[in-house]
Amino acid sequence: PQFRAPEVDTFLLTNCGFCIMAVDNNRCESGCAATLPDVVPFSLSHVTRQSWELGTRSVQDEQTTALGKWSYQAGQWSLSLFAVTSETAIIRIQTPVGRKRYYGAIQSELHTAMQELEASAAWQKVM
Repeated sequence: PQFRAPEVDTFLLTNCGFCIMAVDNNRCESGCAATLPDVVPFSLSHVTRQSWELGTRSVQDEQTTALGKWSYQAGQWSLSLFAVTSETAIIRIQTPVGRKRYYGAIQSELHTAMQELEASAAWQKVM
């Protein structure tokens, strides 16, 4: 059989200088958009999943502003919103088992999302 390299959009060159990773176009034909967990009472048209390390660093930065924290059903889930730049926000979601997930979002989409969050009977603002 003849080897056929996958079609790729992106090559990642790591610090070691010779490790290259190809990202296969065909694995994500549905768009690969990140989605928030179903328990979250809003959806955003532009959201990206962030690594734990990047999310943690971003929300701990001295220029980041906390916008609020909400708790779902007696603290099983929590959701925090942060303004990172004038255009970028971070959504931190803590699962019932304590895992923190981070998502990048567009600041302009957060106003409506915060209204939906505050209108939800299942979510209570704690900060």
